[in-house]
Amino acid sequence: MTALPDFKLERHFSRWEFTARYNLAASDAQSMSLRELLDLATPAERAAFDRSWLGYTETFGAPDLREAIAATYEKQQAGNILCFAGAEEGLFAAMQVLLDRDSHAIVVTPNYQSAETVPLSLCPVTGIPLDPERGWRLDIDRVAAAIRSNTKLISINFPHNPTGKVLERDRFGALIALCRKHGIWLFSDEVYRLLDAGTGIEHLPQAADCYERALSLNVMSKTFGLAGLRVGWIASSDREFLGRLERLKHYLSICSAAPSERLALIALRARDRILARNRTLLAANLSALQDFFARHTDRFSWYQPDAGCVMYPRYRGVEGVERWTARLVERAGVLLLPASVYHSELTPVPADRFRIGYGRADFATGLAALETAL
Repeated sequence: MTALPDFKLERHFSRWEFTARYNLAASDAQSMSLRELLDLATPAERAAFDRSWLGYTETFGAPDLREAIAATYEKQQAGNILCFAGAEEGLFAAMQVLLDRDSHAIVVTPNYQSAETVPLSLCPVTGIPLDPERGWRLDIDRVAAAIRSNTKLISINFPHNPTGKVLERDRFGALIALCRKHGIWLFSDEVYRLLDAGTGIEHLPQAADCYERALSLNVMSKTFGLAGLRVGWIASSDREFLGRLERLKHYLSICSAAPSERLALIALRARDRILARNRTLLAANLSALQDFFARHTDRFSWYQPDAGCVMYPRYRGVEGVERWTARLVERAGVLLLPASVYHSELTPVPADRFRIGYGRADFATGLAALETAL
């Protein structure tokens, strides 16, 4: 394994996330306080939280938590779930177990950096770019052409970060058929699944329910807005593979935090209420964005994302997106993510884009500050 490069997005957030006055770059839905979450609990769930034993927990995750996670799938059982300390640990572990120097992987670009750099630290990787001129379309023929005799993994992320793209159902089916034909693992990052602004988008089924060699990654952080719990998971029907992942996890987090497991269980059982709240919030914020972009067609080109709570519009100002976003956060305290954060070593990616997140309750205030700065 070669050394991993600095994580550009996380370094950018390390500098600005908690010092900028207006965070318009957030990638998660609105969070809540401990009290607000506990208010969603039944008396029995609240009592279980109060009785939480602060010792080690099971490496796979608490049995009742895994049951609740499995219930969010069509075909999975608790034994098909392995919990992690957030999605990042799950991604890292899966790549470490699946890939070695004799492997080859295929990843979609642009991407969350570790989806590219972790595989690249282990083996050769081919990038397949989403096409911004065709609604961030994925070319399945190009994926097929990139497959080699040693291709072990194809990695996707839909709803996509940073574009908000949801892969078309027929293309999703074609991708699974391609993986099955060649015996390739499909790593599917589904952390924004079911999060939308009430636009009626057809969400994809979860890959683990559709393909025997699929790994479905999810987490409490994005759709639920509960990043502070640090509870993620991988679902797979291949329990032998999950056992290999568990053995690697012994070198990582070992197990989840007991209070986080109780709180994640409460949230999962109240997921319909949390999703309804977040969808209502996203709808209002997306409407405000539509009005904002309509007032500033000289500075921006935008599109309506399919789902999730982030989008990747184009900045058309003469100074360029990097200088503009730097001045914006330094002078006006408004944080956005410039295109350089999504640089890829594998393919060219647009250099005139920026990520804006519209999942937070204070979004309108930040958007007004952005307009004042303009």
